[in-house]
Amino acid sequence: MTELMSSGLELMFAGMGIVFLFLAMLVGAINLMSAVVQRYFPEAPVTSISIPVAQNAATDKSYIAAITAAVHQYRNTH
Repeated sequence: MTELMSSGLELMFAGMGIVFLFLAMLVGAINLMSAVVQRYFPEAPVTSISIPVAQNAATDKSYIAAITAAVHQYRNTH
């Protein structure tokens, strides 16, 4: 029984060691790929997006009226 138990423990530690080594190599490979990508393909600078502003108050009021009517109609039907 003792020989069987020691054989089982030996197999368990060997399996856990192999899994640990594989995971360590995986983390190293991911870090290496990340460094290569950041070095050769740097992130593009962020540009601001300009949103067109309504030209006059009448246009703004018509948008507000259309949105209000759509919301009112949706709430009445659902």
